[in-house]
Amino acid sequence: MKALITGATGFVGSALLRLLVKQDYDLQVLKRPGANTHNLFDFDIKVIEGDLQNIESLESAVDSCEQVFHVAADYRLWVPDSKDMFKTNIDGTRNLIKVAKKAGVKKIVYTSSVATLGTNQDGTSANETTFSTLENMVGTYKKSKFLAEEAVMDLIKNEACPVTIVNPSTPVGPGDIKPTPTGKIILDTIRNRMPAYVETGLNIAHVDDVAHGHLLAMQRGKIGERYILGGDNMSLESIINYLCSIEKINPPKIKLPHNFILPIAWIMECISKFTHSEPLVTTDGVKMSKKIMYFSSDKAKRELGYNARPASEALDDAVSWFNKEGYE
Repeated sequence: MKALITGATGFVGSALLRLLVKQDYDLQVLKRPGANTHNLFDFDIKVIEGDLQNIESLESAVDSCEQVFHVAADYRLWVPDSKDMFKTNIDGTRNLIKVAKKAGVKKIVYTSSVATLGTNQDGTSANETTFSTLENMVGTYKKSKFLAEEAVMDLIKNEACPVTIVNPSTPVGPGDIKPTPTGKIILDTIRNRMPAYVETGLNIAHVDDVAHGHLLAMQRGKIGERYILGGDNMSLESIINYLCSIEKINPPKIKLPHNFILPIAWIMECISKFTHSEPLVTTDGVKMSKKIMYFSSDKAKRELGYNARPASEALDDAVSWFNKEGYE
């Protein structure tokens, strides 16, 4: 089977790459110029340099492919200018799917996010049908993914594009080279840089299970349907406490109210506009943490055969990888 992966240099995309190599896929990947290629290793794959805004490079990338895994996205909780993120996540997604459809690709799996879904603030798990609107989306990243998913659904409905959507929750594990915002929380915790925390909750999934969910969605997912690929619901406090127990360090005892941190985050963002560096705390990140991000993967389990290992194993593997790679 010949397939294209976008985002293979990144976290989830590289996990999917490792899996598909073991499945004897004939793979080619689309890589942005200057992208970190550490996660590509020495795999026998065809690397095509291009961009989601460059139609010619997309045509080369999908050439003779039967399947496309569109994993690439601009995932940041703070950007000085939203235009680039919107171009990548919305316009780029639309470009790739239209080019793939025209090239005769049989099926596309598009990686969305649970960020596009509604949440239940009573602590119960949301699912694929939990209502949400653009107005509920906090920050540029969530807005861009919400609008991108709307664009994908429009292409499915009006142009018969063969797309199945997956919504990963919070993947952790090996290969988080950036690291992602969640990876940064893990790293800061195990390096004793987490003096306090806020009350929130996340759904933690092993990145390799999320990758396997992509393959299952390609094999069994229905066109036009979306599937949450998640794991265990955990409070941020329990995540931090578990990480500290691994490293045998004392966990932070101070739980800060969200509204106490918001003005601090605002000041940091103002400074970052002059320093051009990402702030340690962002207003969008604080606002997002007010929502309990608990989700259910029951639909994916029922229709795809998806399963996730315990969140503790995902956190163990993340810590082991950061330590092995010498991240400070």
